[in-house]
Amino acid sequence: MNIIDLEKFEQLKCTGKLPSPKGAALAIVRYTQSEGVSVADLAQVVKTDPAFVGRLIKAANSVNAGGRRPIVSIHDAIIVLGVPVVRALALGFSLLSGYGKGNCRNFDYANFWSRSLLCAIALQSLTKSSGTSLGEELFSFGLLSHIGELALATLFAEEYSRILGELRDDPDAMLADLEQKTFVMSHGDLTAAMLLDWGLPKVYVDTLLHLENPDQANFVDASRKYLLLHSLVLAEHIADVCLAAESERHARMPALFLLGARLSLDADRLTTLCDQVAQEWMEWGAMLNVVVPPLTPFAGLSNAPAVEARAASDRLRILLVAPASGSPDPVQAMLVSEGHEVFAASNAGTGFDMALELRPQIMLAQWPIPEMDGMIKSLRQTRIGRGIYILILTDHMGEQELINVLESGADDFLDKALPPRMLAARLHAVQRVVGLQEENDRDREEIYRFAAELAVTNRRLQELALTDILTGFPNRRYAMERMEQEWASANRSKRPLACMVVDVDEFKQVNDRFGHDVGDAMLKQVAAALKSGLRVQDVVCRTGGDEFLVICPATSLVFAIACAERMREAVLAVEVMAGMERLKASISVGVAIREAGMSDSDALIKRADQGVYAAKQRGRNRVISLQQ
Repeated sequence: MNIIDLEKFEQLKCTGKLPSPKGAALAIVRYTQSEGVSVADLAQVVKTDPAFVGRLIKAANSVNAGGRRPIVSIHDAIIVLGVPVVRALALGFSLLSGYGKGNCRNFDYANFWSRSLLCAIALQSLTKSSGTSLGEELFSFGLLSHIGELALATLFAEEYSRILGELRDDPDAMLADLEQKTFVMSHGDLTAAMLLDWGLPKVYVDTLLHLENPDQANFVDASRKYLLLHSLVLAEHIADVCLAAESERHARMPALFLLGARLSLDADRLTTLCDQVAQEWMEWGAMLNVVVPPLTPFAGLSNAPAVEARAASDRLRILLVAPASGSPDPVQAMLVSEGHEVFAASNAGTGFDMALELRPQIMLAQWPIPEMDGMIKSLRQTRIGRGIYILILTDHMGEQELINVLESGADDFLDKALPPRMLAARLHAVQRVVGLQEENDRDREEIYRFAAELAVTNRRLQELALTDILTGFPNRRYAMERMEQEWASANRSKRPLACMVVDVDEFKQVNDRFGHDVGDAMLKQVAAALKSGLRVQDVVCRTGGDEFLVICPATSLVFAIACAERMREAVLAVEVMAGMERLKASISVGVAIREAGMSDSDALIKRADQGVYAAKQRGRNRVISLQQ
């Protein structure tokens, strides 16, 4: 897959038919491309599209899950998500709303957007789980990862309909090959060009270029690009499982677990994640009018026989691996007559696949079967296979052969010539072993659950340790740690770094005259005013009683001063009632930018603090930088 050349892409854009954002979404995309975007101004633009407001707040609450209160305002939603994410969401939702149908007869528009929405939710969940990147931004990347297909169906409706007809008649044909032959480009090429044109990060496009052949990508294992690529591959497979016919979904589960293993996701974690994805899919589908069929839970697909088997304490789930014969297998007949749930495989390869898919409690392997040793060794190397009790049935096995098969991982052997009642009795003995093993597994899962809950509690305690209770802003400890991080980042990237020290004017007199309750009320309103004047990338912290520190990454002195003036004007609107008296507030702000001669972040903060002192000396209620 390659990005099409710029001249050809510009020609496609000039046709006016290439899918693109419309209305408020277009205004949001354009507005957020300037450096000095304020949260308040962006919120005004977002308000012009009520439908997008609801979707934006839902996305923000999915990020803020576990927070002290839900997100209910556009302003707070933008703060939580950030400008790049708001732009990407506006782009994705605009295309979904505007291109829900079209003129390409064989293009299934409803299925396209249903699958795209699934990819978006699955990719977001997977990357959040692995910490690969911002899950919210990747929501839009997943939603648009096949936008080139929609673009070709829109640009060349008749030709693309013919291609899709050929693909339907010949399942072995490759869509990308047919596209390349007809249009001298594939949908993947066009997708990459469109995403770059819309401003999505290049790292996403780089991974997208390897989507059709992920094993050929020369990415370092566990690197960001590797995790992102294989997360997208797995997200697409999750979407395929959800959209497959109910009779086909079960057969797709082994491939799902194999892809999950590349991201270090075991079957239990993956099925839980997939069920969460399906639940979110239903919620988003209802909001976006996307068709969402009812689904059997993934946990049921991956372990459907287990649910039924555990309903009766004396019933076992057994996989019988025995060579196919023309007559009924007497062992299988006996097991079925005993009321057990029996599945049969005729060779070692099929037995391995069925063991991972069905998760039997017991495997009965009849000797001789070619490659039996290899099958057992391979099973024992998997998490599922280690829990299966493997019993060898034989009536003419040599001593060395028996030693080999036991050393490969079999648990025991049994003479096939034993009377059926003896075999049934032996299975009851094995059942006690299986029961103890399953009890141990449940205990282990309970420990894992408790550990996970403890980890969540610890994270919440850590957040509280870094948060100012009155304003909800990060506290001084967080401010100093974050300042060190931004200082190091600025050193590496050679980008500017600015900061502001903000002091509330004559705040001590308010406390002394009217009491701390009035003082606290004033601080809360001042904090809200400061927040409204900031840009998304700025970080504001309360570092003392009436003092705040604002960190402005990648910001020039001019833009930092402009931002400080917005905050100062916002605070002037604050009014606090103290009995019958109406109190006004103002602030003095010192602004400083990192210079070559500064030794560390403390020097930068000190320069900003000197600006505050100068502002106080010159009458308060002003912004001063000593570097102008």
